Amino acid sequence: MSRIGKKPIEIPAGVTITLNKENEVSVKGPKGELKQTIDRDIVVDINGNIVEFKRPTDQIRHRAMHGLYRSLINNMVVGVTTGFTKQLELVGVGYKATSTGNILDLALGYSHNIIIEMPKELNVTTLQEKGKNPIITLESVDKQLLGAVCAKIRSLRKSEPYKGKGVKFVGEILRRKAGKSAGK
Repeated sequence: MSRIGKKPIEIPAGVTITLNKENEVSVKGPKGELKQTIDRDIVVDINGNIVEFKRPTDQIRHRAMHGLYRSLINNMVVGVTTGFTKQLELVGVGYKATSTGNILDLALGYSHNIIIEMPKELNVTTLQEKGKNPIITLESVDKQLLGAVCAKIRSLRKSEPYKGKGVKFVGEILRRKAGKSAGK
């Protein structure tokens, strides 16, 4: 059995999980509501405040789906109760970030600013203190959406290994390379 798949999910107080006829699981909590369609082969068993997942056979596909859907539903439960937060740091001279509502304006060393409209499910805030790198804070109940948006922002100016300039996660350790050695 899958170690992740066979682990039951405890439903915290204030969270309701429902399963409809089309195998769609809906998780509703204090921070919002999320939905996920489950593969028809995976059986979702909701007993009181515990959710369990069962697979019909030991095929590779069923084993993969077993752990996957358990993780997705667990992330949904955590998202609607506490939410998820990621912080990005802009390292480089002249790199700036400002946010107004759900619009993020980035100055990343190109000839023009990059303006990104964030999805409505995401909250974005920027912090720019004198003498420190600008920090972008993204908050959401949907972990998949949050990761996708962070990856998109990061792809605009990836961190380079020589000076470390670019967009990186706060606390991320970059592998640095030595530059050219001078002379003979």
